[in-house]
Amino acid sequence: MCAAGSAIEYGIKIPYPADGARPLGGYMRLRRYFPAESIVYLAKQWEILRNLLREASNSTGALPEVRMVSAAKKLKISLFILASTFILGTVGYHYIEGWSFVESLYTTVITLATVGYGDFHPQQMTGRLFTVILIAFGVGAMAYTAGIATEAMVEAQLKRAMGRGKLRKKIARLEGHYIVCGYGRIGHVICRQFVAEHIDFVIIEENPETIQGIVEEGFIYYHGSATEDKALLETGIKRAKGMVCALPSDAQNLYVILTAKELNPDIYILSRAEDETSERRLLRAGADRAISPYTVGGMRMVMAALRPAVVDFIEITTRRQNIELRLEEIFVCDISPILGRSLKEAEIRRRYGIIIIAIKKESGQMIFNPEAEYLIEEGDRLITLGETEKLNRFSAICSSGEAESDTSLHQG
Repeated sequence: MCAAGSAIEYGIKIPYPADGARPLGGYMRLRRYFPAESIVYLAKQWEILRNLLREASNSTGALPEVRMVSAAKKLKISLFILASTFILGTVGYHYIEGWSFVESLYTTVITLATVGYGDFHPQQMTGRLFTVILIAFGVGAMAYTAGIATEAMVEAQLKRAMGRGKLRKKIARLEGHYIVCGYGRIGHVICRQFVAEHIDFVIIEENPETIQGIVEEGFIYYHGSATEDKALLETGIKRAKGMVCALPSDAQNLYVILTAKELNPDIYILSRAEDETSERRLLRAGADRAISPYTVGGMRMVMAALRPAVVDFIEITTRRQNIELRLEEIFVCDISPILGRSLKEAEIRRRYGIIIIAIKKESGQMIFNPEAEYLIEEGDRLITLGETEKLNRFSAICSSGEAESDTSLHQG
């Protein structure tokens, strides 16, 4: 029990007469119907809310940072305020008017909703004053919550619209890129390797859950089905260098291949296949290469069991994790300085420190371990082995048509 003339904590004052007589006035009626513990609890909740608002404000008392708070966070705060209002109204009517909690909650709801059926209304002056305060505060809280909820929905829609606009602009700037159809386990590995090789690509995926993973990786994507012409056109298939069909079924991959070749007959298509029979069908449909991950994986495992050193060499030359030595394919164009020369005259190994393992002719013929007298022709693809820096320099020379001097090579 509080002493005469004392005040309850948190600034809610309840005056008591010094002579111990029956308290009079609205404040003492409030003290009569509200136990001190309930008032202290509500006061603590109000203090917590005040602290939240104070933290959001700056030293000048203004709230310039409110616009930086997300709509979702503001919605949580407004819902907390609204819930506190309903709790306060229910508890208030229960103790002031003596109604049950259900009747008090019902009265609070119809009061804040401004319905007012009239079947329940305060009989005492304290209850009526409490209703006035509840309406003034509660209706405002409901209006604020409705506004914040609308803002949250609009903000989400704007974010999605702006995100789609940014993705369209990024896709429109792509040139000579790759289109990856499907972001499953195979598609994920392919995209990670494209990133390691600094290759531009865009993913076509229609599963919203999978798209969430793409967004987390930061990849460019198009939300849609790769079997639709619109998806292929909007991802720039006419400007693309190649396409990887990594959809889960052969039927889907087959349909995408037919559509892609119709839109861009010159595009290079690599497709995933279920088995060898599917590989032949996909190749007949227009795919340039069809690979079964099960077949390749099985052969790799057998080789790792029987010839582990060979697998180690392949891994060293095909993976870039902290490895300088790698395999590379270099195209010989019409302005290449080594065009028309023999391998001996080009002195590729002495001048560039690169080994020529094989040469793939434009006709598709593969020449392994070519002789020194082999004449390099336009359209040849040199399968080379060497250090990354030297391979990059040699590839740039073959593309630019400018030969390096022996001095600069030895300095490099």
